[in-house]
Amino acid sequence: MLQSFGFSLYESKVYEALASSSEPLDAAMVVKHSGVPKAKIYEVLSRLVEKGMVLDTISEKKKRYTALPLASLVEKLTQQFQSDVKQLTSSLAQRTVRDDRVWSLKVADSIRAECKQLIQSATRSIRISAWEDDFQEFVPLLEEKERNGVEIEALIIGQNHTQLSHVHSFVPAKEHEGLERYQLIVIDQEELIFAGEEQNGWQAIKTRAQPFVKFFADSFYHDVALTRITQKHFDLLFDDDEIRSMLIRLRY
Repeated sequence: MLQSFGFSLYESKVYEALASSSEPLDAAMVVKHSGVPKAKIYEVLSRLVEKGMVLDTISEKKKRYTALPLASLVEKLTQQFQSDVKQLTSSLAQRTVRDDRVWSLKVADSIRAECKQLIQSATRSIRISAWEDDFQEFVPLLEEKERNGVEIEALIIGQNHTQLSHVHSFVPAKEHEGLERYQLIVIDQEELIFAGEEQNGWQAIKTRAQPFVKFFADSFYHDVALTRITQKHFDLLFDDDEIRSMLIRLRY
């Protein structure tokens, strides 16, 4: 059994001999009870002492040895095993290769379910942009995540009817009649889903590829900035035909 924990055959035999003895043994007695060759006994005993498996002392001018009590040995091996498992888990997690593929997904129900799953998996931040009626379906989950400490920032195309702390709403002008519906969710600056309507159906992409994540996260803040600027200077911007025409062509 000790060999299964990485101890050699000789180490196991020496420990067993010492553990089964009612009194400390000198090297000669360890040889007799363990069957380990005399030429190897001091080397084996020294290794066991270094590993904390065996205690040594000088008694009557002779070095004697005794085994670490069984209960202490079990505790020692248990802690060592747990530490090794933790280190292994950490090592494997660090070596996990990021999936940089871009996945495509169709059908509105599937996209909606995947969006909810992505929101649920967020641990630090969520950036979400969607039309008002689509957004409402995510509101209970978003409010729960915000209560649990996840930073939420949202851009709603339409009116805001939520209790979220950081929400920007953009009400399209009549010239925005051709504005395409879309949804964007970026979580933890690590993963995203972008969905849009195409030929009377929804299609989406999902990815952890950092160039895409960074691009869409920047696009979100671009839309937020334009929304805030437009709201603050609406009359000035929309009274200028050239600027008005440019703003109407923007996605938001």
